[in-house]
Amino acid sequence: MRYLPKSTAERREMLDAIGAPSIENLFESIPEAFRLKEPLNLPAAMSEQEIIEYFRARAAENSCGYTSFLGAGVYNHLRSVVTDSLIQRGEFLTSYTPYQAEISQGTLQAIFEYQTLMCQLTGMEVANASMWDGSTATTEAVLMAERLTGRHRVIVARSLHPEYRQVLDTYTRNLGLRIDEIGFNSAGQVDANRLEGAINSETAAVVVQSPNFFGVLEQAPSLASLAHAKGALLVVAITEGVSLGAVRPPFEADIVAMEGQSFGLPQSYGGPYAGVIATREKFVRQMPGRLAGETVDSNGKRGYVLTLATREQHIRREKATSNICTNQALCALAVNIHLCLLGKEGLKELAAQNLAKARFALEELEKIRGVRRAFSGPFFNEFVVEFPRSVKMINAELLRRKIIGPLPVGSYFTELTKRGLFCVTETISRAEIERMAEAVRDILSKPI
Repeated sequence: MRYLPKSTAERREMLDAIGAPSIENLFESIPEAFRLKEPLNLPAAMSEQEIIEYFRARAAENSCGYTSFLGAGVYNHLRSVVTDSLIQRGEFLTSYTPYQAEISQGTLQAIFEYQTLMCQLTGMEVANASMWDGSTATTEAVLMAERLTGRHRVIVARSLHPEYRQVLDTYTRNLGLRIDEIGFNSAGQVDANRLEGAINSETAAVVVQSPNFFGVLEQAPSLASLAHAKGALLVVAITEGVSLGAVRPPFEADIVAMEGQSFGLPQSYGGPYAGVIATREKFVRQMPGRLAGETVDSNGKRGYVLTLATREQHIRREKATSNICTNQALCALAVNIHLCLLGKEGLKELAAQNLAKARFALEELEKIRGVRRAFSGPFFNEFVVEFPRSVKMINAELLRRKIIGPLPVGSYFTELTKRGLFCVTETISRAEIERMAEAVRDILSKPI
């Protein structure tokens, strides 16, 4: 009875209090045909020790010793134990939205520092701290651009992460916002010539991702010029934040939507993560979520407050810039600690390792007959390779050798079958890269 503490007598007392003759009487509104009349088909009850032993046995079945070359928006990076130790302190782990500044100074200071770091990374002037993840941040950036321009058409690069596009479609399905796509060229970048002709006076924003879904870096300055010439805004989405340790931030963008998962957050089956929106100060009133600011109290001492909070929890729903923003303070704190531990030089070194290892992996793969890179544009730690055979077949063989192979791009782009998206981070050694390439060579050398 440890987990079902109500005794038979207590249940009888509860039924009497509500005037129900029996538990069955509580469910009489459910049609007879749909009522459960026999016990659930579950194994017999176990003791606490048996339960512990059961889960230990299940944990032992987990696969260990695999090398993963998957990325596509969720990245495996090294994390310091210091981060987990600090975010698990009670004052952080159990905190909620800092409505009362006088008792939330630690949380507000952490949010303020997080916003500062996001501005330094992205090259923007202000950043918020309450987006769920990169996909929702990108969609909120689109809606923000619609409010700022008063226009109701958006051009989205086809090289934007397909799952980000799905989130955008879900949000905007009933909002009267028209979404048009622009294709990519042989370099894997947005087709600038087609984009120039596609932007018109109804276009609120152009949305691109860099590095994009194919790992290719986009040319933000030229894309911004094309958008601004027609009065549209440029939204740049970033799924791999570590790239900003090596790549010039998109200073020309009007809004940057970023996923912070790479900074100290585990892959964790897809979340929770930390989304970011950063923008220019002149657009701050239309930024969704909340902003923590620095001020002084009546005694002249420094303090932190919620300077701007345009969420429905704070103001009227019809005035809110977003009704679904959530409290991501703990994830933001993890990002904050991770970046402070790395420092500027540490982030540069981390990015350099990612870039060097990805280039080495591509070189090793291109030595294999019939294997070539699919796009020619510059890349960071991801790249698409074209194979002479099915990627899923190759991956099945790699898995037998404890190697998790590339993402089959054809699952998202039907014209790009036999292409695999590789990701190589600092967690993968040179020997593991060589082992993967040798395995691919061996697989392709055998007849189908």
